[in-house]
Amino acid sequence: MTRSNLIGGEMLNWSDLHPGDARPAAAGSAAVALLAATLQPEDSVLIAGPHAVEVITAVADRITSIDLLLRSAPDAEEIAELLGDTKGQVFCGSLDRLASDETYDVIVALDGLERLVGPDTAKLTWSEALHRLRDHLSPSGRLLLGASNAFGIERFTQPAITAALPRDEDWARDVADTAPAGLKPLQASLEATCTYAVFPSLVDAQVAVTAVDGFAAVVAAQAVAERNAGPVLMDPYRLLLDAAEAGLGLELAPAWYFVLGAKPPSVLPEGAVPGGKGVLLEEHLLAALRVDDQATLRRIIPEYVAWLGTGGNGSPDNVILDGTSYRLFGTAQELDVVEHLARFARRALEGGSRQPWPAAADPHTLTARLASMAGITVPTQEFSPDEVVRPLGSAEQLATVARLADELAHASARAILFEGTVSGIRRSLPYRVGHAVLNPARVIRRRLKRLVRKVRR
Repeated sequence: MTRSNLIGGEMLNWSDLHPGDARPAAAGSAAVALLAATLQPEDSVLIAGPHAVEVITAVADRITSIDLLLRSAPDAEEIAELLGDTKGQVFCGSLDRLASDETYDVIVALDGLERLVGPDTAKLTWSEALHRLRDHLSPSGRLLLGASNAFGIERFTQPAITAALPRDEDWARDVADTAPAGLKPLQASLEATCTYAVFPSLVDAQVAVTAVDGFAAVVAAQAVAERNAGPVLMDPYRLLLDAAEAGLGLELAPAWYFVLGAKPPSVLPEGAVPGGKGVLLEEHLLAALRVDDQATLRRIIPEYVAWLGTGGNGSPDNVILDGTSYRLFGTAQELDVVEHLARFARRALEGGSRQPWPAAADPHTLTARLASMAGITVPTQEFSPDEVVRPLGSAEQLATVARLADELAHASARAILFEGTVSGIRRSLPYRVGHAVLNPARVIRRRLKRLVRKVRR
């Protein structure tokens, strides 16, 4: 490959592949799968913007000619050295300085358009950058474009406490190069043939789906929850499932892939979302807990335990219930029966789910109660009796406090009512007459018992 060609606007002491104070380059198994489904061996390809090494090599392994446009001089030198035997060249500089008249069959810009310019580009709007990029696309070419969602699911789960603090890559730039806000304006600007919701982010695209529903929503929620494993404002797993149920999963995705001129498969990578009918067992059990449907719990738990006994190896969060049959959802878990139930109990408590049993407020008690439905006794030594599991999200914590306060108020009201009822009975005439009649009889009975004991001695 030709050594990097400086075209102007290059950043000499900056790296998007190895950033110090910037987000990493676009990467992920979904990105690689999209390239595999779109590229043909005879295609000429331009990779525009920062992409992880595994994404670039995935392209280089499939086609015969590849060009790259990078703004970072160190990155351009590194990629040129890495692809030394590959036909093509590396352009180092800003998109507005790319004067080449060459057109390409495929342009890959999965990182978006914001990092196609450097700090010395005075002004280049997102739509202008898209127009310049399209100028290098052949009439029948394909464009693979990524875009972050400014109002994605993470906006609800993580406070953007550093949003007002410019990062190093933001200094000395006066560009209006952000994408249009929202999915519909983007789709209107692009006229894409295919739109993917990307989870959990552009820099770690684990899964991309054209519809966020059913099992696809579960896979997406798992990816988002894994990325936001620390303290959060709202439980990301539950939030995404609720958004998907309301038909908002696509609009609230952290990022999107837009494909112009091709129709790849609906799920990336292939096999990431299980097929078939059914419902996630965890969702079925949580629904029963919320409405105090203990009959369903006492029916499902023994069936699930029996399935585990036949060789099944999955906790309720990765098991699909289809009528009366069970099948694994995802990777098998090497746990015993009690550990599978304990995992469900912990997840239910972390999600702030309502429990129909006031005493089952800790993992051990809830696990023991669930296990007892299948005739299993849980040893108390396996758990700490003082362990308290709090909901993951601040919103779920507040909801739990409000629910417990309401239940406590109702319990106090019932106690006050009971105490008033008992006090009224004690003051009633029948009670006092009965007490006056029975009290002498009790005294006589106690004295007779003492007299009998003395006689026996």
